[in-house]
Amino acid sequence: MSGDPVGCPGRVTSAGAIRPDRTGEVMVAIDGGVQAFLARDVDGGAIDAYEEIVVVDRVAPRTVLVTRMYEQPSATPAEGAPPA
Repeated sequence: MSGDPVGCPGRVTSAGAIRPDRTGEVMVAIDGGVQAFLARDVDGGAIDAYEEIVVVDRVAPRTVLVTRMYEQPSATPAEGAPPA
C-alpha cells in the first residue's frame, strides 16, 4: 500500500459495523481506488453499517481509527415539530 489512509473518506461495510471494544470493517477511498481496512471508532463508540467515515489514524498496516463524517441526527424532535 503506497498511500496513507489518514484523512481519506470511506464507509462502514454492510457486515462490518463498529461496536464498542469490537473491530469493524471500512472501505476507504485511497490512491484512486478503494481498499478495505479493519477499523475502530476513535472515541470507542459504535458506528453502524453504511455510515460515512473519515480515517483519523493508522494503528497497524491494515487497521485504522475512524470517526463519523457527519453527526448523527438528534433523537429529540425538532423544535416546533409535533410529538410522535
